[in-house]
Amino acid sequence: MPRPSRPAAGYFPGEGKHPALITEAAPSLEQQHRARVRRYSLLMGFRIPCLVLAAVAYSFWSNALISLLIIGVSIPLPWIAVLVANDRPPRRKDEPSRWDERRAAKAALESGHHRAIDG
Repeated sequence: MPRPSRPAAGYFPGEGKHPALITEAAPSLEQQHRARVRRYSLLMGFRIPCLVLAAVAYSFWSNALISLLIIGVSIPLPWIAVLVANDRPPRRKDEPSRWDERRAAKAALESGHHRAIDG
Protein backbone atom coordinates (compact mmCIF):
# COMPACT_ATOMS: atom_id res chain seq x y z
CA MET A 1 0.00 0.00 0.00
CA PRO A 2 1.51 3.41 -0.89
CA ARG A 3 2.23 5.80 1.95
CA PRO A 4 0.58 9.24 1.84
CA SER A 5 2.87 12.10 0.90
CA ARG A 6 1.85 14.13 3.97
CA PRO A 7 0.21 13.20 7.24
CA ALA A 8 -3.53 13.60 7.45
CA ALA A 9 -4.48 16.93 9.00
CA GLY A 10 -7.94 15.93 10.15
CA TYR A 11 -10.52 18.61 10.73
CA PHE A 12 -8.10 21.12 12.24
CA PRO A 13 -4.63 21.54 10.74
CA GLY A 14 -1.90 21.33 13.33
CA GLU A 15 -3.98 19.44 15.85
CA GLY A 16 -1.35 16.74 16.05
CA LYS A 17 1.04 19.21 17.69
CA HIS A 18 -1.15 19.88 20.72
CA PRO A 19 -3.46 17.51 22.55
CA ALA A 20 -7.16 18.22 22.41
CA LEU A 21 -8.64 19.89 25.48
CA ILE A 22 -11.69 17.86 26.40
CA THR A 23 -12.41 19.25 29.85
CA GLU A 24 -13.22 22.57 31.44
CA ALA A 25 -11.04 21.84 34.44
CA ALA A 26 -8.60 24.48 35.61
CA PRO A 27 -4.89 23.94 34.95
CA SER A 28 -3.21 21.81 37.59
CA LEU A 29 -1.62 23.46 40.60
CA GLU A 30 1.79 22.47 39.30
CA GLN A 31 1.15 24.23 35.97
CA GLN A 32 -0.17 27.32 37.76
CA HIS A 33 2.88 27.37 40.04
CA ARG A 34 5.26 27.01 37.10
CA ALA A 35 3.55 29.93 35.31
CA ARG A 36 3.74 32.09 38.44
CA VAL A 37 7.44 31.31 38.93
CA ARG A 38 8.09 32.16 35.28
CA ARG A 39 6.30 35.54 35.62
CA TYR A 40 8.16 36.35 38.85
CA SER A 41 11.54 35.43 37.34
CA LEU A 42 10.86 37.50 34.25
CA LEU A 43 9.92 40.60 36.23
CA MET A 44 12.82 40.22 38.65
CA GLY A 45 15.14 39.62 35.71
CA PHE A 46 14.53 43.23 34.64
CA ARG A 47 15.93 44.56 37.92
CA ILE A 48 19.58 43.57 37.44
CA PRO A 49 19.81 45.06 33.93
CA CYS A 50 18.27 48.27 35.30
CA LEU A 51 20.99 48.54 37.94
CA VAL A 52 23.72 47.80 35.39
CA LEU A 53 22.16 50.31 33.00
CA ALA A 54 22.19 52.94 35.77
CA ALA A 55 25.92 52.37 36.31
CA VAL A 56 26.61 52.52 32.57
CA ALA A 57 24.53 55.68 32.20
CA TYR A 58 26.42 57.35 35.05
CA SER A 59 29.79 56.43 33.59
CA PHE A 60 28.75 57.52 30.10
CA TRP A 61 26.98 60.83 30.87
CA SER A 62 28.28 61.55 34.43
CA ASN A 63 24.72 62.55 35.29
CA ALA A 64 23.43 61.19 38.58
CA LEU A 65 19.84 62.21 37.81
CA ILE A 66 19.54 59.78 34.90
CA SER A 67 21.02 56.98 36.99
CA LEU A 68 18.67 57.74 39.90
CA LEU A 69 15.68 57.71 37.54
CA ILE A 70 16.68 54.28 36.23
CA ILE A 71 17.17 53.00 39.79
CA GLY A 72 13.83 54.57 40.75
CA VAL A 73 12.13 52.53 38.05
CA SER A 74 13.70 49.34 39.42
CA ILE A 75 12.63 49.94 43.05
CA PRO A 76 8.97 48.82 42.73
CA LEU A 77 9.84 45.80 40.56
CA PRO A 78 10.05 43.28 43.47
CA TRP A 79 6.69 44.44 44.82
CA ILE A 80 5.09 44.25 41.38
CA ALA A 81 6.67 40.83 40.74
CA VAL A 82 5.24 39.41 43.98
CA LEU A 83 1.77 40.82 43.26
CA VAL A 84 1.73 39.48 39.71
CA ALA A 85 3.13 36.08 40.70
CA ASN A 86 0.62 35.59 43.53
CA ASP A 87 -2.37 36.58 41.42
CA ARG A 88 -4.89 33.85 40.72
CA PRO A 89 -5.66 32.78 37.16
CA PRO A 90 -8.23 35.03 35.49
CA ARG A 91 -11.85 34.20 36.17
CA ARG A 92 -13.72 32.55 33.33
CA LYS A 93 -16.94 34.15 32.12
CA ASP A 94 -18.94 31.04 32.98
CA GLU A 95 -17.58 30.93 36.55
CA PRO A 96 -20.33 31.96 38.96
CA SER A 97 -20.00 35.08 41.06
CA ARG A 98 -19.95 34.45 44.79
CA TRP A 99 -21.34 37.86 45.76
CA ASP A 100 -25.10 38.04 46.17
CA GLU A 101 -26.05 41.68 46.56
CA ARG A 102 -29.65 40.98 47.59
CA ARG A 103 -28.59 38.63 50.38
CA ALA A 104 -25.96 41.09 51.63
CA ALA A 105 -28.44 43.99 51.60
CA LYS A 106 -31.04 41.94 53.46
CA ALA A 107 -28.53 40.88 56.12
CA ALA A 108 -27.38 44.47 56.57
CA LEU A 109 -30.92 45.81 57.00
CA GLU A 110 -32.23 43.15 59.35
CA SER A 111 -31.83 43.78 63.00
CA GLY A 112 -32.13 40.92 65.40
CA HIS A 113 -33.68 40.88 68.85
CA HIS A 114 -31.35 42.60 71.29
CA ARG A 115 -31.85 42.33 75.00
CA ALA A 116 -31.56 45.57 76.90
CA ILE A 117 -30.69 45.83 80.57
CA ASP A 118 -32.73 48.40 82.40
CA GLY A 119 -31.00 49.92 85.38
